[in-house]
Amino acid sequence: MEQMTSLGIVVGGILLLWLLIQLFKKPIKLLLKLACNTAIGYIALLLVNKFGALIGISLGLNWVNALIIGVFGYPGLILLLLLKYFF
Repeated sequence: MEQMTSLGIVVGGILLLWLLIQLFKKPIKLLLKLACNTAIGYIALLLVNKFGALIGISLGLNWVNALIIGVFGYPGLILLLLLKYFF
């Protein structure tokens, strides 16, 4: 009888875990995509600072700029450069 109770708890835990994964699959996928895009934005900032130093262009290397570039892509990079040099 005790084995049946333990088995029921294990099966119930597995079902609960499966339900939670199904419930949060889309938000987790979105967060992972955002994190990946932010990492790409950070790499883009590194490249802009490295090669832009040759012509006098640089941006702050922080997670906000990386997030903006990661979400908006090249237009985000241009936006940050325009904001820095015109304001």
